[in-house]
Amino acid sequence: MFGYATDLRSKTQGRGQYVMEPSHYEPVPKNIADQIIAKIGFDKLNHPATVGVYRLTMKANSDNFRQSSIQGIMKRIKAKGIPVVIYEPTYNEDDFFNSKVIKDLDEFKKASDVIIANRLSDELKDVKEKVYTRDLYSRD
Repeated sequence: MFGYATDLRSKTQGRGQYVMEPSHYEPVPKNIADQIIAKIGFDKLNHPATVGVYRLTMKANSDNFRQSSIQGIMKRIKAKGIPVVIYEPTYNEDDFFNSKVIKDLDEFKKASDVIIANRLSDELKDVKEKVYTRDLYSRD
């Protein structure tokens, strides 16, 4: 279906119109909704997940926390009312912009329902099902 509207306008000199509508709507059955919520590990409406940020820096072996682009992502997540915890063992403070800094990796993994990471690290392989990263090929 992608490209159909463009082709239609081209062939009709801009006069053709196209609208895609779902054929019907059905609520998700409760048993399936319960399975989804159980798999995710939280009820988004009543108990927001805790998002873990694995390392503040974008580049390996960097210590430039203040210029980290992860700050913008953290700000957007926190604006939605979702708690954020950070794993950064080299950071000397207990919090970073009002987010708790956890220096123990196992504690961080337990506290995080979802983990965002710039790079997929061997340290996160045991919880890879909850890691979201741009490092698709583990080469970064």
